Amino acid sequence: MLIKDVIAELETFAPTAYAEDFDNVGLLTGSAEWEVKGILVTLDTLETVVEEAIAQNCNFIVSFHPIIFSGLKKLTGRNYVERAVLKAIKNDIAIYAIHTALDNSFRGVNDMICERLGLKNRKILMPQQGSIKKLVTFVPKNNASEVREALFSAGAGTIGNYDHCSFNLIGSGSFRGNEDSNPVIGRKGETHFEEEVQIGITFPKHLEKGILKTLFEAHPYEEVAYEVTTLENKNQHIGMGMIGELEKEIPEKAFLEQVKKTFGTGCIRHSQLLQKPVKKVAVLGGSGSFAIEKAALAGADIFLTADLKYHDFYKAEQKLVLADIGHFESEQYTKNLLAAFLKKKFANFAVVLSKTETNPIKYF
Repeated sequence: MLIKDVIAELETFAPTAYAEDFDNVGLLTGSAEWEVKGILVTLDTLETVVEEAIAQNCNFIVSFHPIIFSGLKKLTGRNYVERAVLKAIKNDIAIYAIHTALDNSFRGVNDMICERLGLKNRKILMPQQGSIKKLVTFVPKNNASEVREALFSAGAGTIGNYDHCSFNLIGSGSFRGNEDSNPVIGRKGETHFEEEVQIGITFPKHLEKGILKTLFEAHPYEEVAYEVTTLENKNQHIGMGMIGELEKEIPEKAFLEQVKKTFGTGCIRHSQLLQKPVKKVAVLGGSGSFAIEKAALAGADIFLTADLKYHDFYKAEQKLVLADIGHFESEQYTKNLLAAFLKKKFANFAVVLSKTETNPIKYF
């Protein structure tokens, strides 16, 4: 098995096409053509984690956070990033980072938080825009069913809980081939009118390459007429944060005690308690101050996230409780999620869950 085979499976779980623009996801060191000896799954790729991979005979590290986030101008080992990268390169270890691709996945980071808290009726808090595309193509009426089914098989036409979705119009198409053409229907040099079906079909943007390949293979024409547009519709299954509901409402302090125990955080920094029961909970693993207003608008009683600054707490505006549960604490179960996925996909292969403690924050 090659590293690219593992990456292909990870792409089905959390496509990097949905990672945030500021992020640095994907293969960071090594070659996709290397043969995999073993996989080590971690939250952070530190030098000690690379050493653990070496000891475990793993030459592929699947990391949540990217060790290389901004550009590296030198590799001299002067800081923790350079030391980790140098050790990985020296020992032929590939590093793959998934980060915000998994943040934006419906079954990713925030779903894990919701699962630990027992939240029901989960929805994406900030659905992503620009992630749905639409293909329009024109096919001879007799071939429309075959082309449409091929596109469905390639993943097009899925909307929420429905699949095989398309819109079809019958009309008349015209074309004339020049002397170098080889028309399937009609004759070169003559204008031909053909009864055609206009097929309109949506698809997730990460499938575009495969969708177009399928179109060209299934379409009978020598020259395929088509157009692809990006829709403004929000994708209800891709995006940052989640919101859900507790089975039963619970007092604020009791809920915070439950969160502290569940995530093992040294302390929880929070805004003023509102003396109201908690029922609706919004979550966003890692730094989530940018979603405070969205959580309030969604009617959350409390918003769990991390890395809140002093002035962020004012944004609660007596509308909800803001709770900073710690960056590491909010994302700590992510590596378990990744390891479980990889073990299921590669049942007979060595997938090791890192035991290295990577939380840089300690509590006194």
